[in-house]
Amino acid sequence: MARQTGAQISAEAVVVGAGPAGLTAAIALAVGGIETVLVAKRPEWPDTRTSALLAGSVAALEVLGAWDACRAHAAPLRVIRLLDDTRRLLRAPEVSFAASEIGFDAFGHNIENRHLNAALEGRTAQLAHLTRIDAAAKTVTPGEDGIAVDLEDGRTITAQLAIGADGRKSLCRAAAGIATDGFGYPQAALTLNFSHARPHRDVSTEFHTETGPFTLVPLPGNRSSLVCVVEPAEAERLAALSDGALSETIERRAHSILGKVAVEPGRGVFPLAVETAERFASRRIALVGEAGHVLPPIGAQGLNLGLRDAATIAELAVAARRDGVDISAARVLAGYDGLRRPDIVSRTAAVDVLNRVLLSEFLPALGMRGVGLYFLNRMAPLRWAIMRAGMAPPGFEPRLMRGEAL
Repeated sequence: MARQTGAQISAEAVVVGAGPAGLTAAIALAVGGIETVLVAKRPEWPDTRTSALLAGSVAALEVLGAWDACRAHAAPLRVIRLLDDTRRLLRAPEVSFAASEIGFDAFGHNIENRHLNAALEGRTAQLAHLTRIDAAAKTVTPGEDGIAVDLEDGRTITAQLAIGADGRKSLCRAAAGIATDGFGYPQAALTLNFSHARPHRDVSTEFHTETGPFTLVPLPGNRSSLVCVVEPAEAERLAALSDGALSETIERRAHSILGKVAVEPGRGVFPLAVETAERFASRRIALVGEAGHVLPPIGAQGLNLGLRDAATIAELAVAARRDGVDISAARVLAGYDGLRRPDIVSRTAAVDVLNRVLLSEFLPALGMRGVGLYFLNRMAPLRWAIMRAGMAPPGFEPRLMRGEAL
């Protein structure tokens, strides 16, 4: 356990932020034998959003002992179906990707964040090397001999390594002196969950529209989650509709493929943007999740990138500790930055291109998109390569994502 003397708490690592990426990082460090403190206020309201966890992320949660508590709340994603729902002159053909084509039972699983977070929080309580503190961080101060995190309740945590999992306005990133590059899109995402009359049959359906994707993602039973990308004013208008009016709108935009729809409580509207840290580690601080990178909710890349961040820093820190090296040594943090950069940069670029092509009215771009999808539909080896690349990075993949213990 972390050592406490009065208001002073000492550990080997401190994780600031308790979203899925932060929780996973803390659990992985503790499972690897590193004395870890996890710092964050528990949310007052449940997170009604959902996350599509790719197969590697599910494998990591299985190794870390958290997936059993998720299993009953998650729906497999066996088929991904893309449909052109624009009114443009050049329209792309329908394309379906089946996980069975590349030897997988499913691409991954979709789960409500409230169930995912509950499973991860439950796992934190079972680990001897992990201390969970329900308090917010006030300041983060890197030093020559360690790092100090002052809490709003007056306590101070000292550690060798800090994991910044504290979101877009990261206190840890600011303390490390790391700047970000980014830009916004003229789009916002409306997210919610709904029930429906017809079964989804484990098929995720993405309608491509002039303003962005309209995506229906399976949940257990006759339920699905929706990510509807539109212009910001339209997202606010839709979010303000009555339950009945919004249900009818969703059913119409989904062309009734799921039958009658009934929206559930809990709607969110999120502006779409890209933001990437110039470095992913510095001054005893490693960034994971949205502290290091923000992506639009397209292609199920955002959280899966964050979980790969968590798995990578845990793997490097555990290996360094076994070798008797400071887990926040410059070479450890440089290794983390070098391993994560290709994955993050390439996924960010791919999501950006996909989104811009959807928004483009430029006929040659529309033609190239249509031709590309045509060949994906007709050429199985190309389709298989794209599916494999979408599920896992072509280069380094953390041990946890391969289903291996640290």
